[in-house]
Amino acid sequence: MAGTALKAPPSLHLIAPFPTHPTSTEQDRAALSRSPSPSREGTPAAQGCLTSPLSQALLLVVALAGLGLGLSLIFIAVYLIRFCCCRPSEPPGAKSPQPGGGCVTWSCVASLLIGCASIGIGFYGNSETSDGVSQLSSALLHANHTLSAIDYLVFETVDRLDEAVRTELTTLEEVFSERTELVAVARGTRRQAETVAQQLQGLAFWQGVPLSPLQVADDVSFVEEYRWLAYVLLLLLELLVCLFTLLGLAKQSKWLVIVMTVMSLVVLVLSWGSLGLEAATAVGLSDFCSNPDTYILNLTQEETGLRSDILNYYFLCNQDSSNPFQQRLILSQRALANIHSQLQGLEREAVPQFPSAQKPLLSLEGTLNVTEGNFHQLVALLHCRGLHKDYGVALRGLCEDAMEGLLFLLLFSLLSAGALATALCSLPRAWALFPPRGAPPRETAGPYADLLLGDVVRMRSGPGRWRRGFGAPPGFVLRLPRAGGVARCTSMVRELRSPTSPIALRACLAP
Repeated sequence: MAGTALKAPPSLHLIAPFPTHPTSTEQDRAALSRSPSPSREGTPAAQGCLTSPLSQALLLVVALAGLGLGLSLIFIAVYLIRFCCCRPSEPPGAKSPQPGGGCVTWSCVASLLIGCASIGIGFYGNSETSDGVSQLSSALLHANHTLSAIDYLVFETVDRLDEAVRTELTTLEEVFSERTELVAVARGTRRQAETVAQQLQGLAFWQGVPLSPLQVADDVSFVEEYRWLAYVLLLLLELLVCLFTLLGLAKQSKWLVIVMTVMSLVVLVLSWGSLGLEAATAVGLSDFCSNPDTYILNLTQEETGLRSDILNYYFLCNQDSSNPFQQRLILSQRALANIHSQLQGLEREAVPQFPSAQKPLLSLEGTLNVTEGNFHQLVALLHCRGLHKDYGVALRGLCEDAMEGLLFLLLFSLLSAGALATALCSLPRAWALFPPRGAPPRETAGPYADLLLGDVVRMRSGPGRWRRGFGAPPGFVLRLPRAGGVARCTSMVRELRSPTSPIALRACLAP
């Protein structure tokens, strides 16, 4: 698939831009034999994970999040114990509401609304983080396609050249056995084809490397899928807790508020846990993004065992780093040019004398054309532009989108933890203000005990004047004692209004 999908661009027809390089095949082998094998003890990226300062810093960040969770739970426990055990005793028969009840309820509602707003921030941060990780996975898959295409083109070209050496060139030597000079030209073509095959074999630098970008991309996608799903479930759980808590406060349903209080405690623990993970990940990622090239070079050299000049060329891709395959490409291009000129000479001089040589010569020219096409594709693929572009896309996905998403998730966890802690302190005081189930509305004291909280009654206290006082709910009979100025209230009309205090009623009915 890779061989058919890639085509040589017309601008890369020659290798002239590549300067000469002093290395050769033997020198490359010598350099590989002299280069020390990567050891896990000597590489900075492979030193003890638990003893490195960065790992200790990350553990400290996680420990701070755990400390915040512990302090929050201790504060909530102390507050609730004080609320339950240190409540002032009420005189018997007192039915007035506790002071500050409305403030407690509204503070609880405000904290839940802040929690709902933080959920929107969390969804945005989760989406941004997922986009950044998706860019990383896409860059790894594209880099794997490039490396696989290089290996495929190299081995396809080498196989074609080996087959041409075994069949067509051997046939030409047999046909030209009577002319020693033509046999020498055929043997020279053989040597040039073997040189091309030998040089091209060294271009498949990723062959046999244990590190696979495809496997890394699959692992990253697998972890990201479950991370995204876990955050979506956490956000939906907190949204449901906030909405049902608001519903319980509106309906004054004590059992619903109690259940949501327990769920709020669970979500509070999850929020602090996610806060620790997000803070540690953000610190580690920011440290990585401050100087990613050094860490990536050391880690890749440790895992793959490739030469440092190859890694520097593809990861840095600047004017200071030269192409480590320049010498091989130049030698291959020269050998292909010599083969082409020798085949043209044989076709011009030998075919008139040996007509049977025309068929193997045409087959050799076809193989040479395919080899040159694959060679130009290899020149384009081996240039650092493609792989370095994938490297840049991966870094931008991690250090821009993923980092931005982590910061928004961190803000979500902070707001969520604070809002839930405030709600947990306010909810017990809020449900203590709820009337018991089945209890009648609050009654007034004194000689007007039959006047309950409900409809407002307009009572006429004089000619042309109306005053507003307390009345009975629908279905009740308003019974007023015959005393003092009560007789002045000559007519009453019920209206649906918000109830007033009994003091206002007594002032209306006073003489």
